[in-house]
Amino acid sequence: MQSIEHIRYISTNRHLPGTGFSEEVSFRQALFDGLAPDGGLYMPTTAPTLSSDEIVQFSGLSYSEVAFRILTKFLAEELALEVLEEICAAAYDFPILIETLDRETSLLYLDRGPTASFKDFAARFMALTMNAMKEKDELITVLVATSGDTGSAVGEAFCGMEGFRVVILYPEQEVSHIQRAQLERIGENVQTLRVDGQFDDCQRLVKQAFLDQNLASLNLTSSNSINVGRILPQIVYYFFGWANLAREGDQLIFSVPSGNFGNSLGCEFARRMGLPVERLILAVNDNDEFPQFLSSGAYISLSPSRQCISNAMNVGNPSNLARYFDLYEGHLFPDGTVGQTPELSAMKENLWSASISDEETRRTITRTFEQYNIMLDPHGAVGLAALQRYREKGFKGQAIVLETAHPGKFPDTVSSILGQSVEAPPSLVHMMKRPPSSDRLSCDYEQFRQYLLDQP
Repeated sequence: MQSIEHIRYISTNRHLPGTGFSEEVSFRQALFDGLAPDGGLYMPTTAPTLSSDEIVQFSGLSYSEVAFRILTKFLAEELALEVLEEICAAAYDFPILIETLDRETSLLYLDRGPTASFKDFAARFMALTMNAMKEKDELITVLVATSGDTGSAVGEAFCGMEGFRVVILYPEQEVSHIQRAQLERIGENVQTLRVDGQFDDCQRLVKQAFLDQNLASLNLTSSNSINVGRILPQIVYYFFGWANLAREGDQLIFSVPSGNFGNSLGCEFARRMGLPVERLILAVNDNDEFPQFLSSGAYISLSPSRQCISNAMNVGNPSNLARYFDLYEGHLFPDGTVGQTPELSAMKENLWSASISDEETRRTITRTFEQYNIMLDPHGAVGLAALQRYREKGFKGQAIVLETAHPGKFPDTVSSILGQSVEAPPSLVHMMKRPPSSDRLSCDYEQFRQYLLDQP
């Protein structure tokens, strides 16, 4: 294995005149702070590189072994290797499947974890890492804004973990009834808030809380993808997918269902680390602010976000777009205002994006079931539809589409499209036996602040 690179973490807002936070911090500080003091997102100062020999050697390894080898590149200076190895083994004790659709297309299933969503990969690693790194008697409050799957994954990952209190905010009218049932049935040290608003409102409340000095005593941190601790583990499955499908020198296309852009960002980092990626497709629903930006060069966030059946992707101003801008020498303010336009030509060379309507999503679910007897969830269908759109433009190549959630999390939607019932995964069946509990909250920040201060 190559020598470990020295990596620190910097804020995407560091260039702001007068207010930018220009210091480089440790991974531990970035992990527990969540946001930088200037409201920016933490970024690694460099992407550690892997040789082609190292990448080829991933073939035949278990997922936890691949995760250990990659995450060692980032964390070896701050976490004992035996501890990191134990974390990877404990976090990834569920199957990761790859299924071939045709000679050029495969599905990477990331929906076999305890909450049937790709969010389990990052949430479980992050919770175990925080637990290993926190001070023994420290009490940490973890804030989570979720459009569906993040909240339940994070809640389950931290559930019962001593020294942590988790508060989850979700938009009351924008999650499936299965997602809502999951969120309200975690219990123990996890509190769930139904917000009378949209996901962007939930995200705004969480970001505002981080900058509120009156809440400093609560030791707030985030497990949303605004936290760099959520991004690093999402790099791993791109290497794992490549190692199980490609040979040395092969380049792959990855099509990633995208909402807050943290999942696809893992692929962008993987490419910069040396993974042979032909093109990264950011597949979005009717929230088309990013494909519009790639086309026109003008970024206009959407407020309110547009409601689609791929509800976890209903994001009108993706937080992680600030990290994309930073990687391509640009700057995006948290409110969606462009401070400096990134290198658009370089972006277009590596990234491609398509907006998929609900109608096209439904057609893709139907066609995939009829042709392959494979049942997609709405988000995976957006990813496959975007890949098909990409190929209609004349692009070719071996591709992996990420299936990010189990169709059993969206039974009403999928069954109405296919005309048959959708079986729930065992993890959801078990979860539904728990009693529900949640509180209701408006979009008012003062009410949210008081809620945090009043809770034990």
